[in-house]
Amino acid sequence: MGDREHKAQAPATVGCYVLTVSDTRTADTDTSGRAIRELLEGAHHTVAGHAIVRDEPTQVTAAVRERLADPRTQAIITTGGTGISPRDGTFEAIDRLLDTRLDGFGELFRMLSFQEIGAAAMLSRATAGTASRKAIFVLPGSEHAVRLAMTRLIIPELGHVVQQLNQPGGRP
Repeated sequence: MGDREHKAQAPATVGCYVLTVSDTRTADTDTSGRAIRELLEGAHHTVAGHAIVRDEPTQVTAAVRERLADPRTQAIITTGGTGISPRDGTFEAIDRLLDTRLDGFGELFRMLSFQEIGAAAMLSRATAGTASRKAIFVLPGSEHAVRLAMTRLIIPELGHVVQQLNQPGGRP
């Protein structure tokens, strides 16, 4: 089956959970999490829930594990904690949960970021993968970076990714 056929069988609506990882953001100042939710809803996806957790690996891991157990959640999108400062622990917290890594996501995101912000794009550890047959996208905390990843990479392929994860005979 070719790419066109796969996409034709992809769900039009995907249940997504949005997790903001930050020591400082609040519901009022979480512009990146809000942007993700608005972009998902604008593309006719469902936001199954959202939360803000501190950039503590144990809290991030616990929040993601909880969403992996929720049947309404087919994809988890996080924002924040992907840099290289001592407080940025999101990459490690989620990387250890992944069954499969989608290396191309991080590569493409940094390429697109490089076109906009230059060499500083190499500081991002944005990544994606799968766990428990669900997609996980790990984005930087910048609203601009979130909008770039959502509009250029995630929304165009989200249904297709979920469709591929739900193929019979795959990993549990």
